Amino acid sequence: MDRKTYRYKPKKKSGDQMIGSLLKNYSAEYPTYGFGKLFNLIRLKNYPFNHKRVYRIYCELKLNLKIKPKKRLAPRTAIKLQQPDGINQCWSLDYMSDALVNGRRIRTANIIDDYHRGGLGILVAYG
Repeated sequence: MDRKTYRYKPKKKSGDQMIGSLLKNYSAEYPTYGFGKLFNLIRLKNYPFNHKRVYRIYCELKLNLKIKPKKRLAPRTAIKLQQPDGINQCWSLDYMSDALVNGRRIRTANIIDDYHRGGLGILVAYG
């Protein structure tokens, strides 16, 4: 036989029909499961099938789920913060911490009036 005319003819594997029936049964029972979960179900039954082989049969049976498009969110409008109209209407509290040269930690609490941005007080403590 001439080498140019000889070709390898692949043989159908006998397990393909069993994989197909397993995939059909599981996809009918769990219609929202994709390939990964169906393959895990087959593996839980201790079948030694390769994931590439199972995926090939999964695609041949057209069991692929449609990818859902992402829902678009409506554009959000920024809400402006209200400005205080006078002194002592709104205060802000800010915590800070630092270390001294000798390594001791100090913590401060700064109280600020939002209208005139003036500091009302600073509380300092070790700790």
